[in-house]
Amino acid sequence: MATIKEADEKKQSSFPEAVFVEDKGSDSTELSWTVEEETVVRRKLDRQLVPMITILYLLCFLDRINIGNARIQGMTEDLNLIGYRFNIATSIFYVIYLIIEVPSNILLKRVGPRWYIPALVFGFGSVSIGTAFVKTYEQLIGARVLLGIFEGGTFPGIAFFLSSFYKREELYFRVGIYVSAASIAGAFGGLLAAGFSQIPEWGIAGSKLHTWRNIFFFEGILTLIAASIAPFILPQTPETSKYLTSREKWIAAERLRLEHKTDTYEKVQMRHIKRAVTNINNYVCAAGFFFINITVQGLSVFLPTILTEIGYKSLSAQYYSVPVYVAASLIAIAVGYVSDKTKMRGIYLAAFTILGIIGFGLLRWGSGDHLKYAAVYLCAVGAFPGGPGFLSWGINNAAGPSVRAVSSGYIVSLGTAGGILAVWAYLPSDGPNFPMGHSINFAAQVVVLFLSTFGILYCLRENRIRARGGRDDRLVGLTEEEQADLGYRHPNFRYIT
Repeated sequence: MATIKEADEKKQSSFPEAVFVEDKGSDSTELSWTVEEETVVRRKLDRQLVPMITILYLLCFLDRINIGNARIQGMTEDLNLIGYRFNIATSIFYVIYLIIEVPSNILLKRVGPRWYIPALVFGFGSVSIGTAFVKTYEQLIGARVLLGIFEGGTFPGIAFFLSSFYKREELYFRVGIYVSAASIAGAFGGLLAAGFSQIPEWGIAGSKLHTWRNIFFFEGILTLIAASIAPFILPQTPETSKYLTSREKWIAAERLRLEHKTDTYEKVQMRHIKRAVTNINNYVCAAGFFFINITVQGLSVFLPTILTEIGYKSLSAQYYSVPVYVAASLIAIAVGYVSDKTKMRGIYLAAFTILGIIGFGLLRWGSGDHLKYAAVYLCAVGAFPGGPGFLSWGINNAAGPSVRAVSSGYIVSLGTAGGILAVWAYLPSDGPNFPMGHSINFAAQVVVLFLSTFGILYCLRENRIRARGGRDDRLVGLTEEEQADLGYRHPNFRYIT
């Protein structure tokens, strides 16, 4: 098995810092690559992968939340969404979404991401276009079911895709960038909804498109265009990237193999599924994702409604939602960057949750339109870093590509259930001040604070036990191959806190 040795600083003082790879199966030790070379590889991958997947997830989230924008542009009246019909139509999406996630990631691991992820995007783009033509509440339900099928595999699929190209300490920043597309989508969603809804009525007799229908139609068209371009940009594996030279491809693959010490192309077996579902850290992250999702999904769908109830008119509510999402996306990216640099996760999740607690406290018990609008900023800024934070934390502490594939889908599946609760937090009967909805979100943020703290303490404790040899008994009687397959259960594995 290859092991890494740092170059002797005294002997190498006149050369770039280098990584040596010693092959114990041979008599030679060769210079593998310099830190500068690895930096070049990482930056090339950033330019190739991050912009494209960010656009894809932006469109994914946009096609999911545009129902909230359409609601205040006439959809409620046209489709007779009386009572709790809007909440049912929104929550059915999340039910299907969470069922699909783990099976989709297992399939993704088998067939590869290059065509699979764009195919999912093409699917939900087509569904968005179809939603522009629905005539009844029942047809809307059918469209949301199909949307859940295609979108269910996209979020965890992209997360696993990134984990196949980046090391543990590089992941949160990249996940943070693409997940920030959720808040960017909220900003663009308000602008696009305002613009598209103003397009004059057009189309053929019996299928006229106008106001809210234009929102679904044109956003769906944008999604199809991006999905068609993606396969020509996204690589299947690091070794197949067209942006890298032959040596850079080798470095991109080898640096991950050395970190994970496992076969990148291993197939998902039952033992990998069992290992993912018995990882305590996964449940901390899934529970955190669940409660964060109550706020993220709730704001994404109901922010236009909340702003309307505060006092802004329909178009003004769309516009006033934009700066909220921009602020949330910038903070989420910044938190991811700092978290990767410091190699810590939980402390930032706990700290930003405090902003969410203050924000929802002001919305629930404060008064005054300006104060409540400021509180919305605190809610969004406090919550939006949590999604990529918990997901990255879980993937970081799930070793082995197959275990990571299952873990990412499993965490998102359990966490997605928070989206179901989110759409029932803000009920028509609770308006205009939504005391119940704000109270639920306030409590959710408090729970996230405790979960983050518990996750930190658990990881620190487990690392201390392993450092003093308390888990060495797991190696007894195992072959070298079986020891390598232990993943996060290996005594030498250390959790990121």
